[in-house]
Amino acid sequence: MLKIDTHAHILPRDWPNLAEKYGDDRFAVMTHTDGCHRIYKDGRFFREVWDSAFDIEHRIADYAGHGVDVQVVSTVPVLFSYWAKGHQALELHRHLNDHAAGLCRAHPRRVAGIGTVPLQSPQLAIQELERCMDELGLQGVQIGSHCNDWNLDAPELFPFFEAAADLGAAILVHPWDMMGRESMPKYWLPWLVGMPAEQSRAACCLIFGGVLERLPKLRVAFAHGGGSFPYTIGRIEHGFRMRPDLVATDNPRNPREYFDRLYFDSCVHDPQALAYLLDVVGGDRVMLGTDYPFPLGEQQPGRSIEALGLDDARRARLFHGTALEWLGLPLHRFQ
Repeated sequence: MLKIDTHAHILPRDWPNLAEKYGDDRFAVMTHTDGCHRIYKDGRFFREVWDSAFDIEHRIADYAGHGVDVQVVSTVPVLFSYWAKGHQALELHRHLNDHAAGLCRAHPRRVAGIGTVPLQSPQLAIQELERCMDELGLQGVQIGSHCNDWNLDAPELFPFFEAAADLGAAILVHPWDMMGRESMPKYWLPWLVGMPAEQSRAACCLIFGGVLERLPKLRVAFAHGGGSFPYTIGRIEHGFRMRPDLVATDNPRNPREYFDRLYFDSCVHDPQALAYLLDVVGGDRVMLGTDYPFPLGEQQPGRSIEALGLDDARRARLFHGTALEWLGLPLHRFQ
């Protein structure tokens, strides 16, 4: 059975050193010393990565060991660089997008790709989105759960979403710059608590802000199973009903009605949570996603889906059917 991982981060082995070029240590750089690959940001160590983060042959072999055929590659959110000037971030994003497109061309049956855009400059973001779709042959772009002071309902971002809908671009929303980092620095809480909240923030803004209502053709997926959004929809819906004066100010439709418009990956780390997700959002809205190759990702891709004991038709939908629909790709692309 064809299996497609829709949430697979990748890096080039090297990218332009914009920290040096622009004299700004906020840009991430990677060093390779004694077989170790380390990312530095803000002038200090940020994360160590392994060959699996950039070596495509290693990745293909690794996936094959788990019975997964296709990886939909996207950049690592630390490289979004939304805080930078638009043209500076665009310089990095073009390099990342060219790299992803090259992998897709070299391995068309094993790799699909979504790009990245400088969302802080919506016009530049639209131009790079058009390049991703029309010139590079990518399937869409990954964006952050917010962009600096803009939530995803910001009027400034609507033209970008409008362009994505017109181009048929798949959008993957990924948490980044997690809320509450300053007040909960210990215990990895920004990743354990802030990350799920970021996804709920993004989903609520796209719904309550009327973005999805105004753009019915927009195809949006949420990484990490939508974070806390599907699991707190009861509270969100209750707030919508009880205080429409606060919640329904820009869109009068019940937020639960949008589940059949959204997509979610399966990266929830718990078969019971995955079963709940399928029950709440629908079995045709969820697709395999692992957060490969990072420690917080699913270490055995597809295991949580297999643990549910579904019939072949439902497994096929989770393993590739929903992904192909979201990406706008035919099945024969990978056969």
